[in-house]
Amino acid sequence: MQKTILGLCLVTSWAGQTAIAQTTPVETTLYNFKGTTDGANPPGTLIADSKGVLYGTASSGGAKICAGGCGAVFKLTPTKTAWVEKTLLLFKGGADGGVPQAGLIADSAGNLYGTTYQGGTANKGVVFELSPPATGQTLWTETVLYSFATTTTDGANPYAGLTAGPKATLYGTTYNGGLYSNGIAFRLTPPATGKTAWTLTNLHDFKAGRDGAHPFAGVTLDAAGVVYGTTFHGGAACPTISILGCGVVYSLTPPTIAKSPWTAKILHAFKAGATDASLPYAGLIADSTGSLYGTSFNGGTANLGTIYKLAAPAPGKTAWPESILYAFTGTKTDAALPQAGLIANTAGALYGTSTQGGTTNTGTIFKLTPPATGQTTWTASLLNSFTKTQGTGNPRAGLLADTAGTLYGTTYTGGTANVGTVFKLVP
Repeated sequence: MQKTILGLCLVTSWAGQTAIAQTTPVETTLYNFKGTTDGANPPGTLIADSKGVLYGTASSGGAKICAGGCGAVFKLTPTKTAWVEKTLLLFKGGADGGVPQAGLIADSAGNLYGTTYQGGTANKGVVFELSPPATGQTLWTETVLYSFATTTTDGANPYAGLTAGPKATLYGTTYNGGLYSNGIAFRLTPPATGKTAWTLTNLHDFKAGRDGAHPFAGVTLDAAGVVYGTTFHGGAACPTISILGCGVVYSLTPPTIAKSPWTAKILHAFKAGATDASLPYAGLIADSTGSLYGTSFNGGTANLGTIYKLAAPAPGKTAWPESILYAFTGTKTDAALPQAGLIANTAGALYGTSTQGGTTNTGTIFKLTPPATGQTTWTASLLNSFTKTQGTGNPRAGLLADTAGTLYGTTYTGGTANVGTVFKLVP
């Protein structure tokens, strides 16, 4: 299974930051959601197939069984004159799942995989597969691979999407559930030959306190099978923001002996204040050295979010030194309160979205460029400030980039019906 993503970043150094600079890329709205059978409020990052067709989820709209609608899976196909939207699945909020909060991944056969926050046998969310129509057919087929039940060994309410692992395994997190009711990290293994049930392995129960709690984000895997992720709460005390803690970055290392526990390690516990990040909604990306990069919703000099780096340990060391690459200020020419993660190009530039900031304080698309040779300062650029003429924005999802560098994404609100859009940005 493969996820459509941009390549790894190559950033290696940091010091300081510069004021954000305005550039003039061109943003185009590809589709305005209506909030009816097409869905509403798309929350997750898009993926694309080899023909440039976009796939994503809507968290509401569609079937009105759920309050505000149970959500949908959609595809958006480019034609010579327009982009054409088609709803592949309308969730009903029952055993089939409901209210997805994350995007999709796809395998080489075109099957789509995702999670829903609600629905399932216990109404605690599901992991689902959506298979394309057979030859001569038109309907996509949904299969629920796993229904969360909120037992002490199970999770509940996955906000995050899935990450593909070796041998068609799926990795993810749940926001709630588990032994301590603070969420889990899990792996789903495909059925053995002749069987039909997928097997859930609970990799870690988050305990709160220093251990972390309530992950919004999914996970990243390295070549050795080590899992990396963030939790929104837990870690160091966060008295001015949340008594539940400012969040952590963690790793989970697979056991060397079968059926032994995975080894959890806290790589960094965020702290409230001007010099650190706090409350990360988003997950992580890694560069070729193994260093990790992410965004935080709060923290930094204005407490409006940051972009941070955890440098991989030096030889013989175990610490992951943290650097704040940029602290958002929330002005009309800057971003604020990012919820989504980052993507990167081969030159090491980082791209992302923010839910607020910009000209009308309704969200932005930003770029962070690494220091030039001999320099230490990263440079931030505002690629787009969502405005009323663009249908406003408040993007919660991250970005997708094609081979030409064009960026694609969704806004959670805005558009002609104020229930979200799909856009592209040509830098």
